[in-house]
Amino acid sequence: MNVYDEAHKLARAIKESDEYNEYFEKQKNVFSDVKNKEMIDDFREKALEVQMEQLSGKEVDKEKIEKLQKLEQILMLNPDIKEFFIAEMKFTQLISDVYKILDDVIKLDTLED
Repeated sequence: MNVYDEAHKLARAIKESDEYNEYFEKQKNVFSDVKNKEMIDDFREKALEVQMEQLSGKEVDKEKIEKLQKLEQILMLNPDIKEFFIAEMKFTQLISDVYKILDDVIKLDTLED
């Protein structure tokens, strides 16, 4: 068995999955509106700032977190953005599950050696 061939098969299976296709369609739809794309990009930038502060050990200002949460609530009022975020979450979960499966197998093989 060639690992690279199997990896390509997995990649094709992911690309053919309902989760991927729904995410791709919702992304295309939501990003076709420039305003929606700008709002999502702005939200992600602010969320990344908060995450970076948390990872660096800094205490994140509560006001900053509240503003981010309010921005998320506003974005979720837009049905296209909400559907996009839900589809993104499902696709991300699929990828996370695949990584977990690989990680579990690799850990088991490492422990047996």
